[in-house]
Amino acid sequence: MFNKIIKRGHRKSLKSELNEISGFGNGSLSVVVNHASRVAGTATPNSESHNASSAAAPPFSGVIELLPSLREVSVSDRQSIFLRKIQVCCFLFDYSDTLKSVREKEIKRQTLFELVDVMQSGSVKFSEVMQEELIRMVSVNIFRCLPPASHENTGTETADPEDDDLSLEPAWPHLQLVYEFLLRYIVSSETDTKIAKRYIDHMFVLRLLDLFDSEDPREREFLKAILHRIYGKFMVHRPFIRKAINNIFYRFIFETERHSGIGELLEILGSIINGFALPMKEEHKLFLVRALIPLHKPKCISTYHQQLAYCITQFVEKDYKLADTVIKGLLKYWPVTNCQKEVLFIGELEEVLEATQAAEFQRCMVPLFRQIGRCLNSPHFQVAERALYLWNNEHMVSLIAQNRNVIFPIIFEALEKNTQGHWNQAVHELTGNVQRMFMEMDAELFEECHRQYLEKEARARELEEQREMTWKRLEAVAAQA
Repeated sequence: MFNKIIKRGHRKSLKSELNEISGFGNGSLSVVVNHASRVAGTATPNSESHNASSAAAPPFSGVIELLPSLREVSVSDRQSIFLRKIQVCCFLFDYSDTLKSVREKEIKRQTLFELVDVMQSGSVKFSEVMQEELIRMVSVNIFRCLPPASHENTGTETADPEDDDLSLEPAWPHLQLVYEFLLRYIVSSETDTKIAKRYIDHMFVLRLLDLFDSEDPREREFLKAILHRIYGKFMVHRPFIRKAINNIFYRFIFETERHSGIGELLEILGSIINGFALPMKEEHKLFLVRALIPLHKPKCISTYHQQLAYCITQFVEKDYKLADTVIKGLLKYWPVTNCQKEVLFIGELEEVLEATQAAEFQRCMVPLFRQIGRCLNSPHFQVAERALYLWNNEHMVSLIAQNRNVIFPIIFEALEKNTQGHWNQAVHELTGNVQRMFMEMDAELFEECHRQYLEKEARARELEEQREMTWKRLEAVAAQA
């Protein structure tokens, strides 16, 4: 329980930190490393910076010398000092050992503080060479092999982010500054997208998306903010980003069913979908049918259902004609034995029905209310209760009233069975409320449905009696033989 509280505290504090990014202090202490094996050299402007960054950065070793603060040097020297500070930040350390290279780690942290402060203040104009080097430094630090997930270490089927001991990144105090630096660079008005897109290219975006599988929620929050800003600023990357996220969803749905960042990716998509122009492109509709609706299939849907429901509702609000497609998709993936998942589905169904027009409702109302009837008779009281709460929705009641001749006969038997035999008192009371609502809506139809139900029950009893008589005759014949 204590670990759970601590983790939730981390999430809340990080979200508020990203919503209102504060400036960092200006440290004057920095170093440059003179060593033959250091990561150095500048690639040509047309080369891909991620190729250089993919090489492993050397461990810290060699002679260090103090560098002055960028604010203290002349304008003519700022570029060279900035590049030397960037080189210092390219060195990696073992953060799992807190007693190792303590002074060097602190020097790197102070240097990152200063670079973030410089980026925020805009006191340095970034040339193309400087932009290439800073993206290379970011790549060296953030692009890495992620540690094994919790479920791989424990052997559990799925990782529950609320209960399991998730793997938190030991280098986070430094990684956070690198992510902060990258975010400031992307949002800066001084950043020229024509130059930046040479280094923040498709490969950079793909590797950034790979990091969404990190179990550290603090890292995923920064990645979400950064990718969202890249999508907004680099219009040339938008189709590629959508396609790449699509591919992550496909792999998650049909292969692994394990990924830590589905919720964050869906949050980004919720904002993207909100900006879709009308009429909606066929590409976007295919994304709904092939990726978003099948995301209801995995067992771990509870970890990202809130974000998924928001995306689905956004589609229906954008184009009400998609309501029929969405509702039939929900029915296709409706859970059979997972009651908590059923409760989530009913809640999402209510949100979709809020935006559904009468014509679309009529196309799917028969299979829809057959499923709702099964939910009403669920022995799990939460499922039955949540289904009965649908009648508290005025828009839902209005749609039912318009189509009561079709819906009443479908739902009446489920309500009668609840009245006669459900074990939960709250379900009994809610069922009675719904029946009274039906009676007030159309008393004549209610009586007709009740008569048909009694006839059906009588036929069923008659068939049962005939079956028993047949078995008795067979037993008698068998006894004689």
